[in-house]
Amino acid sequence: MTLFMKPVSRRGALKGGIAAAAAIAAPSVLRAAEPPPVKVGILQPVTGALAMDGEFGRTGAELAIADINAAGGIKALGGAKIEMVFGDARSNPEAGVQEVERMQSEGVAAIVGGFASPICLAATQAAARYDLPYIVDVGVSDQIIQRGLKNTFRFAPGFAICTQAAIQNLVRINEAAGKPAKTIALVHEDGLFGSGLAKLMQTELPKHGFEIAETIAIPTPSRDLSNVALRLRSLNPDLVIPSTYYGETVLLARTMQQQRVRPKAVYAVLNGAASNMRFVKEFPEAAENIMDVNHWQDPRNPKNAELQKRVVDAGKQWNYNTPLNYSCVMLLADAIERAGSADRAKLIDSIAASTYDKHLMPYGPTKFVGGQNQGAAPVSTQVQKATIRVVYPEAFSDAKPIFPVRG
Repeated sequence: MTLFMKPVSRRGALKGGIAAAAAIAAPSVLRAAEPPPVKVGILQPVTGALAMDGEFGRTGAELAIADINAAGGIKALGGAKIEMVFGDARSNPEAGVQEVERMQSEGVAAIVGGFASPICLAATQAAARYDLPYIVDVGVSDQIIQRGLKNTFRFAPGFAICTQAAIQNLVRINEAAGKPAKTIALVHEDGLFGSGLAKLMQTELPKHGFEIAETIAIPTPSRDLSNVALRLRSLNPDLVIPSTYYGETVLLARTMQQQRVRPKAVYAVLNGAASNMRFVKEFPEAAENIMDVNHWQDPRNPKNAELQKRVVDAGKQWNYNTPLNYSCVMLLADAIERAGSADRAKLIDSIAASTYDKHLMPYGPTKFVGGQNQGAAPVSTQVQKATIRVVYPEAFSDAKPIFPVRG
């Protein structure tokens, strides 16, 4: 040791080692520091009665975030990665609000999802207190976008759009078959979603020459629908239109099958099972030929086949919620890119001005008016030979409708 070197204490050696390790690990001074991630809240009900749909939605969001990050992140923010802050709405609005509050405290730039109308209503209201942008995935109640909340945007169609499309498609399909259907029984879940839809159908269907034989409300969850099936057999309507969640639809279809309730067709609207491959696979006879007017992916878009393969290869199930939530997250990423910022106010303006058209749904370009995407529309699907096909409109169809199913 020379006179110019000072003895090094144990503490000093440790400090020196740590400093040297940090210097080696640190990026070059010529290289810009990695930008902070953009936190995005993903809200879905992954426990409780709606857990299956919530998982579909979460899968779509996760795939979109993975693809955005793999492609280099948000270019306008120097390649900032998207960081998911997930919240389980636990199938009820109170839990949804609690998760929004947590996401707010964690500093998310925006929230996507919600699925059920009651959750979306409560969660968007909670987010509005913080001017926190919220893109609703499903949530069909039109109250969601009728409250003047500047932070709230619904990417998919709601009650009014779906009901109008359902009636127009039914009229065209019925006319093409020689008008075999004249009487209708409406079966709906007794919550916000089903009651609102039934009210619209009761008003609009008679304008097109259909007679409403009866409207039957059922609770969610339901354990036994034998009395409903018996009533339908007594009414003998040409069409049964169920607007119910997955469990109740499966129960109703199987009970109708067991009790030999055989209408000319089952024409569902925004149904929880009729456009769900799990129902088709588990109960193929009960599901066969059921029609539905619902959200669905664009069967002509090859990206959907690619995405579906990734989902199946991962051992997960595929449903419309997956490409829908994938598209919602991609829309948000596009808005962040155009805004060049994760600032909430700038994001709200950017989403409102969106013309995003690289989505996976059978929609036109995105155009928000009063919070509703005017480019969104449902399609008519039908279970044919254990596969869900799009039968209307023809621009997106991959099969012809079988109607009536029975003479």
